[in-house]
Amino acid sequence: MTEPDVKALQRRLAEFAAARNWEPYHTPKNLAVALTVEAAELAEIFQWLTPEESARVMDDPRQAHRVADEVADVLAYLLQFCEVLGVDALTALAEKIDRNELRFPAAERPSSGPTPHDRHSSE
Repeated sequence: MTEPDVKALQRRLAEFAAARNWEPYHTPKNLAVALTVEAAELAEIFQWLTPEESARVMDDPRQAHRVADEVADVLAYLLQFCEVLGVDALTALAEKIDRNELRFPAAERPSSGPTPHDRHSSE
């Protein structure tokens, strides 16, 4: 089996929704909300785990299956959101990485590690 590409997955998701007459509900707002709900369900798996327990979550087949399912749900809604708005997710990611590489040059990183602001890029 070959690896699915983003466009093929988006087509499958669109066909799945069309076969069920769900397109009227797949508005940017609804998809963004669904995406946050699914991301929260992923976070819920890790909510009360210690950092060490969270690092080993995939060792438990039941938990690994839950994680994989929630990751799939998050990705599905993100891909549907991008399709509806015409965002090329891979291009957007590549451009964001380019900007972050300029914004946070490796040579200028403090030796003590990232600051809390550096750990994510919200801009």
